[in-house]
Amino acid sequence: MTAKYDHDLLVIGAGSAGVRAARIAAGHGARVAIVEDHRIGGTCVIRGCVPKKLLVYGSQFAEDLEDAENFGWCIDGARFEWPTLRDNVLNEVSRLSEIYTQTLANHGVVMHRGRAVVTGANSVRIDDRTVTARIILIATGARPEMPEFPGREHAITSNDAFHLPALPRRIAIVGAGYIANEFAGVFHGLGSKVTLIHRSDQILRGYDQQIRDRLLQISMAKGIQFLLNTAVERIEKNGDGALALSLSGGMTLACDAVLVAVGRVPNTDGLGLDSAGVRLDPKGGVCVDGNNCSTCPSIYAVGDVTNRIQLTPIAIREGQAFADSVFGNRPTQLDYECIPSAVFSHPPLAAVGMTEAEARNKLGEVKVYTADFRPMKNVLAGRDERALYKLVVDAATDRVVGAHLIGPDAPEIVQILAVAVKAGLSKSQFDECVAIHPTMAEELVLMR
Repeated sequence: MTAKYDHDLLVIGAGSAGVRAARIAAGHGARVAIVEDHRIGGTCVIRGCVPKKLLVYGSQFAEDLEDAENFGWCIDGARFEWPTLRDNVLNEVSRLSEIYTQTLANHGVVMHRGRAVVTGANSVRIDDRTVTARIILIATGARPEMPEFPGREHAITSNDAFHLPALPRRIAIVGAGYIANEFAGVFHGLGSKVTLIHRSDQILRGYDQQIRDRLLQISMAKGIQFLLNTAVERIEKNGDGALALSLSGGMTLACDAVLVAVGRVPNTDGLGLDSAGVRLDPKGGVCVDGNNCSTCPSIYAVGDVTNRIQLTPIAIREGQAFADSVFGNRPTQLDYECIPSAVFSHPPLAAVGMTEAEARNKLGEVKVYTADFRPMKNVLAGRDERALYKLVVDAATDRVVGAHLIGPDAPEIVQILAVAVKAGLSKSQFDECVAIHPTMAEELVLMR
């Protein structure tokens, strides 16, 4: 490695993608540095997957405590205290951030604290000093999008939801993607009155129609209000601190908090990438090729900042592929086909492969198998809530090309199911597998 530069690799952003890339590159013998102007860990650890999932766990106790009586448990005087959950979650976030920091130190990665601005193909300004590197990796992630409308300063994003001083009695959630539906379930479970507002008539665009329709039905039955084909035009704050929303069609809504969750945009503003001729897409994402290289040969990008697939496991694999390819002499490209995903709503849903509509458009003739059932726990608890499992099969080859689930533990079940779909297993091979009884997952090998 040449000593012409301060570092062989300078990573901008210490989130999931950046930390993995830095660690692996250092393991290959590179002189690596990483720069971060916030906490180590990025979106997933600090303000995303991890704290959100802990809030999901916390909110699920509401129904578990309610159901306990039918299972013989007498729970008197149960009450929820938001500060306890909030602070315990934030403490866990701090613990994980320290682990990430220590991991970088253990691998000899130099840490630069400050705001990074690219000043050329091999140079970066960090606050008031300049650092050079043979290779620069952009791993700055993405941030919640906040659309322009009067009074938007009174709204919060998912970043702020983990730090609320008190649980809002009434909350409006703007958006209908996975973040909006997850927080709708969280706040409803914790006791807030939830209204979800979305400008179109579809929730969770991209997921199978039957599965998202089932989530909508269940959510409405739980008491979550949906205002579809509705847009927020203005937010005003009253003297008592309450918020008044003016909505399209002349509607109004009173609430105590507004959470905007309409998507995420890549963090490239003010990063100086134009100084090195790095091309961006219309949303600000770094344009890269299959090897994660930008239009500047010495600058690469991985993770959410590329605006490809904004998922933590993808970011981690992209970081690994970059480091192995550039510093490990192991050329690696990621396969973006058949990526499993989940929505940690109440109940959760998960999917892998093609939806029924996608399969019909691409393959023509397909066979669809479904299992619509009430989980055993719901039966004894007296809940009418039903799970729905769906397999999409290529009629010509018998190959299972898609699997879509909504119900308890759906993400846990889909993870191993994704192996089967990725491997191209057939429906007959599913049928040959012996069921484990009594489980919910057994439905996947019993569909006829």
